[in-house]
Amino acid sequence: MIRWLLSVLVNSVLLLVIAGFFPDTFFVQNVWTAVMASFLLSILNVLVKPFLILITLPVTILSLGFFLFVINAITLLIADSLMGSAFEISGFGMALGAAIMLSILNFAVQKIIVRPLSEKK
Repeated sequence: MIRWLLSVLVNSVLLLVIAGFFPDTFFVQNVWTAVMASFLLSILNVLVKPFLILITLPVTILSLGFFLFVINAITLLIADSLMGSAFEISGFGMALGAAIMLSILNFAVQKIIVRPLSEKK
């Protein structure tokens, strides 16, 4: 539970960082919107993402897993449509770029910050 909450908070910060770098194409209204979008993304990752992976499995295998970025972009766009005007992504290209950035930044945060903190215990 704590690990999931930490993941939601990290993703919230990363959404705000991406919004800061791309203010015209990726909009997050405030911190609470980022937390809600991150929470919604975590729910979508549990409910929708496995179905999308299953139906696109041949393409994912042929692309050596790179199609997973497209699936992540689709989940971002679903979150965008569910959140209304408080969370806006200008299009699929920005969603794909944000999905790639979220993956890379999340990996870096996990390796540099979270894992060393959890190993100290």
